[in-house]
Amino acid sequence: MDGPKRGHPPQDEAADYSGEVSTQRVFAARLAGCAVFDPVGDRLGKVRDVVVVYRSTAAPRVIGLVVEIPGRRHVFLSIGRVTSIRSGQVITTGLINVRRFSPRAGEVRVLAEMLGRRVSFADGSGTAVIEDIAIEPNRLGEWAISQLFLRRPKTSASPFAKGPTTFAAWSEVAEERAPGESQSAEQLIASYSELHAADLANTLLDLPQQRMIEVAEELSDDRLADALEEMPEDEQVHILDRLGDERAADILDQMEPDDAADLLAQLAPDRLEQLLELMEPEEAEDVRMLLRYGPDTAGGLMTPEPIILSADATVAEALALIRRHELHPALAAAVFVTLPRSRPRPDACSGWYTSSGCCAIRRTSVSGPSSTTAWNPCR
Repeated sequence: MDGPKRGHPPQDEAADYSGEVSTQRVFAARLAGCAVFDPVGDRLGKVRDVVVVYRSTAAPRVIGLVVEIPGRRHVFLSIGRVTSIRSGQVITTGLINVRRFSPRAGEVRVLAEMLGRRVSFADGSGTAVIEDIAIEPNRLGEWAISQLFLRRPKTSASPFAKGPTTFAAWSEVAEERAPGESQSAEQLIASYSELHAADLANTLLDLPQQRMIEVAEELSDDRLADALEEMPEDEQVHILDRLGDERAADILDQMEPDDAADLLAQLAPDRLEQLLELMEPEEAEDVRMLLRYGPDTAGGLMTPEPIILSADATVAEALALIRRHELHPALAAAVFVTLPRSRPRPDACSGWYTSSGCCAIRRTSVSGPSSTTAWNPCR
């Protein structure tokens, strides 16, 4: 059986200090991604974050949830419209304001801004990092932060070792953050691990600017490259400008050549050339070729990495090859088939092959596995 997700407290630890398990206690990292339903069972969206406000003498109060509705729009759902949070789902009154969520002054997002913060224990026993936060209603039905799931510094020199975990009430710790200190994004990234690239891009764009850069710096090269491909070009440039040249070149190496070319075309010529010099030679060569074409021309939209099939390939073989190469969705439009020339032409453009036909990949999904009749002659 799989263990608990990274950054999530184990189920058997989700108890208070008296040893009693709270049936109403919900951990924010586990709540992320849960479906939101109206009273009749229709799905409205899914939870992306929890919004709280700080209070001077008590634990922060929960005021609502950030919910992603169809269209990848993040909206605010007041906690007063939530009738139930249990069994991995949220039930609401069905009334949601579809205006795009924008945090107001004093509002703090738990996953985006609190996970990874360092706290010190009031008893002087040291420091810890917040890995998860539990919210719970009181006797009056008001939701607030009830417990923190914390990880103390590791005591072993092993790079694979982790510090011990513990629970603490909000009153037992104090947040500490030195001026200019970067907030750890490790726990937030763990909560985003199952998001598709488009969802990850949308979630990153909803973070505060500084937090977005912190998360981008911690993401792996391939994961960040996938997310950048789903963002508007001005946001791509903004993130790339905040990364060092070495890291930016590594990200560009992982991007599809046509996306990398579109991004580089937005940069100043000197920075463009500098990043191309830092990229892997083979990747840079493909990007340089695409940069010779206008962004809206056929040359600018093409990919230098086609999947090649023979004319007698079956539909099953075509689909298997596409899956094996993990073809980017933007390229999964058509399959073009070529045949060897009986006598190759001397000019380099004609090459050794001539076009035989093409087929939309969608059409292959409705053809028999051994069919070869899906190909249409190119005229």
